[in-house]
Amino acid sequence: MLGHSHAMSGLAAGAATLPWAGQVGVSGPVEQLAWVAAWGGFAMLPDLDQGGIHWRGVMPSSTGSTVARMWGPVTTTLASAVGRIAGGHRQGTHDLLLAPAIFGLLTALAAHNTYASMAVVALGIGLALQALHVVIPGKVEQTVIGNVVISALGAWWVTGTANHALEWLPWAVAGGVVVHILGDWLTVGGVPVPLTWVGGHSVRLSAGLFRTGAKTEHVVATMFAVAAVVGIVAFTPLQGYLAPVIDPVMTSAPLSP
Repeated sequence: MLGHSHAMSGLAAGAATLPWAGQVGVSGPVEQLAWVAAWGGFAMLPDLDQGGIHWRGVMPSSTGSTVARMWGPVTTTLASAVGRIAGGHRQGTHDLLLAPAIFGLLTALAAHNTYASMAVVALGIGLALQALHVVIPGKVEQTVIGNVVISALGAWWVTGTANHALEWLPWAVAGGVVVHILGDWLTVGGVPVPLTWVGGHSVRLSAGLFRTGAKTEHVVATMFAVAAVVGIVAFTPLQGYLAPVIDPVMTSAPLSP
């Protein structure tokens, strides 16, 4: 699936799980929105498995996926290392058993440190900005400096307004990773059968419903976007602000016989 499709599905899943988010430590409207955003951003994380720095004469050039080039040499180098460990694109980072557990565990180790939590949240925001650039006016979020600044400020706001460790962060990361893998499973390319990629000859699983970028995918992504908006409105304090506007419209609408 394309990046924005992964992000939309992650946002929809995050919004759908809001009624249970309190059980893993989500409290207040800021953390509710951060929870949804984290699902959307980290639904891009498994694609941070292809990238590198190549030299053109004396000038370095970052290559790889869009998310790998997000913060220039920082994320490109990270993607290169992840890709080597994971065996390439759509291999280890798309393992339905290992990937969510490993990414979730690494986040859990960082969740109790303010600066480490801020870095993880910033990564999630940056990934979401990159994936959703098609619906965000302008191109500031697509530049390295712009993305870093917005992501850092957003992470500072989330971690600064929390009066406790972000215990929910590992769950959002693991959840986003699961959503990504399931999304790619729907495509013709599929994902590896867990652990088979370790030997370098992975067995693939695929529902084969559509090819990446096909019209069907765009329709599905739109449905996810609508579901995300509905979920956020329904399960956050936004419902209270919008109810006075929506209720009169709904009650005045004529009913069909």
